[in-house]
Amino acid sequence: MDTVFFLLLCVGIVTGLFTRGGEAVLASLIGGAQTAVTNCVSMAGAYLFWMGLMGVVRASGLTGALSHLLRPVLRWLFRDAGGAKEAITMNLASNMLGLGNAATPYGLEAMRIMEAENPRPGVATDSMCVLLAVNASCLELFPATLIALRQSFGSAHPAAVVMPVLLSSACSTLLTVALCRLCIRS
Repeated sequence: MDTVFFLLLCVGIVTGLFTRGGEAVLASLIGGAQTAVTNCVSMAGAYLFWMGLMGVVRASGLTGALSHLLRPVLRWLFRDAGGAKEAITMNLASNMLGLGNAATPYGLEAMRIMEAENPRPGVATDSMCVLLAVNASCLELFPATLIALRQSFGSAHPAAVVMPVLLSSACSTLLTVALCRLCIRS
């Protein structure tokens, strides 16, 4: 993937040099770098808050309580997840808060646990496939990252996207779960 992005960058720079000239390309590169740094710094507070909250939830043992509360749903969705249910719970909770970056380590941890318990190592289990599909559909109850990004760009109403994101992600997740259940039965 690095090669693809490197090639895209090279093609963009060469195209810019021929169509706009060297000064325009350099100004665009520097402007893009400045914007990236500004956005990272402005979004750092939101990321730190939510990731800290997820750390407190995990350290306090609330994930066990949340796993217990969600046990019927987790058992129905992830039948052969075994000891990965807490990591799956944290992964789903992070995704529901719109923290895709925080969800990734929990998803990887869940996959490692499920692979360690896998009777056929190297072959994905149903629960592994369902976790991957549900992560891709990404049910978001509160899109924290998107709100922080909109706020960093000066949106007058950064939280205006909450309801559309909730509706679209709920529809995609319901369809994903239905398709996963259909495929598991066959």
